[in-house]
Amino acid sequence: MKVGAPKEVRPGEARVALTPESAQHIQKLGHECLIEAGAGVAAGFDDAAYRKAGVEVVEGAEALWQAADVVIKVREPTEDEAGWLRNDQTLISFFWPAQNEAMLERCKASGATVVAMDMVPRISRAQKMDVLSSTANIAGYRAVIEAGNQFGRFFTGQVTAAGKVPPAKVLVVGAGVAGLAAIGTATSLGAVVRAFDVRPEVAEQIESMGAEFLFLDFDESQDGAESGGYAKPSSPEFREKQLALFREQAAEVDIVITTALIPGKPAPKLWLEDMVQAMKPGSVIIDLAAEKGGNCDLTVPDQRIVTDNGVVVVGYTDFPSRMATQASLLYATNIRHMLTDLTPDKDGVLQHDMEDDVIRGTTVTHQGEITFPPPPPKVKAIGAAKPKPRVKEPTPEEKKAAEHAAFLAQTKRQVTMLVVGGVVMWLLGLVAPASFMQHFIVFALSCFVGFQVIWNVSHSLHTPLMAVTNAISGIIILGAILQIGSSSILVGLLAGISVLIASINIVGGFLVTRRMLAMFQKS
Repeated sequence: MKVGAPKEVRPGEARVALTPESAQHIQKLGHECLIEAGAGVAAGFDDAAYRKAGVEVVEGAEALWQAADVVIKVREPTEDEAGWLRNDQTLISFFWPAQNEAMLERCKASGATVVAMDMVPRISRAQKMDVLSSTANIAGYRAVIEAGNQFGRFFTGQVTAAGKVPPAKVLVVGAGVAGLAAIGTATSLGAVVRAFDVRPEVAEQIESMGAEFLFLDFDESQDGAESGGYAKPSSPEFREKQLALFREQAAEVDIVITTALIPGKPAPKLWLEDMVQAMKPGSVIIDLAAEKGGNCDLTVPDQRIVTDNGVVVVGYTDFPSRMATQASLLYATNIRHMLTDLTPDKDGVLQHDMEDDVIRGTTVTHQGEITFPPPPPKVKAIGAAKPKPRVKEPTPEEKKAAEHAAFLAQTKRQVTMLVVGGVVMWLLGLVAPASFMQHFIVFALSCFVGFQVIWNVSHSLHTPLMAVTNAISGIIILGAILQIGSSSILVGLLAGISVLIASINIVGGFLVTRRMLAMFQKS
């Protein structure tokens, strides 16, 4: 079949659904590749690069739609493009079927099969086709870069001769793929990052990236995810507590990045007008949900506005297009994997298996019928597992009581060991010769003193494993020193050799450990 990629007609859209690299993979599936002239120029791929990859360059959008059996796009089709669809054709693109009922009916009437890439189910097998994740990753990264461009100070704190600059405080609302990308980028730039999400299971991910998780003590937050791994709408009670938390943060933070989206619904309003008014002049809000209405009350899609109190609100909807080359490479790879699943025999013939979780989940029209919404996937979604219960921190009184109990238990064990040891020594003394008892006492003292001397060295100077080996070497040295003065020449010689070898082992251990620790020190 012929797979064609038209030029995107939405203003400001620079991405393309087919790259020279992905075209080569698609051709191995038995398909021919077509592209509209100039479709990849804005993303950094000229027509010559496509021709070199064996792609046919077609002049004009209508000609491409007529020639292609499978049309791959980034944005949902326009009215004109929908008019070119025919019943033997397949369209693969973003579609947002829940918000495009009229377009669904239009595609149904054409008889074409429409595969909505934004409907890829969040199961492990479908991760390679998850365009929302690949696109959100770019958007989260670019949001921080855009915030740095709009913000009037450093991200990282600095101490200079001209004065001290505090680090920027960044709040990320929503810890999905875009949120985590924003957290990682802001943290790497030196900002103090805080993050909130209705799903408490993401707390470990947030904290592992160096950010602070704002935990909301509310029962509903223990189950804030739907079966698809996305956040679900919250109850009025939870929402009120959530907004109260944001109002506390509004006066403190410098940059707010909102990423909250609920599939099939308008973006929830989380950053209200009174919160914007409470922010400091020069603060920045980056609303990644602007295309779906925005998480901020004052967001204007595709515009940057400045409020009366000097807060910058950015509602750009083209963050991935601002990194068009990278975004196109990732999106084209997602499309290529979708075509791989649709062409299992690699013979250039699409097999639309409606029993397949991924294909069924993404198909919104097929054979003249609307197939949206799909049934839930048979395979459990990523992130659908219940989170572990959060452990309550003990109070200072409880900590003190626990430490006292541990001290008493340790003392009891030590006294018991001393009593048992004394009894054993007494019983041995009754039957063993005097020379054995002398050597046995020397061995016991060597073990105790050598172990205590080496083991008590701080682990900042050597690793715990090295502490054990050095402790053993210390035992050997102490015992050997006691035997060097022996009347036997052989015993004295062996004792001297033991001291030398054990000393080399200890000194070498410290030198090796120092080199290991130096690898983790900042130059």
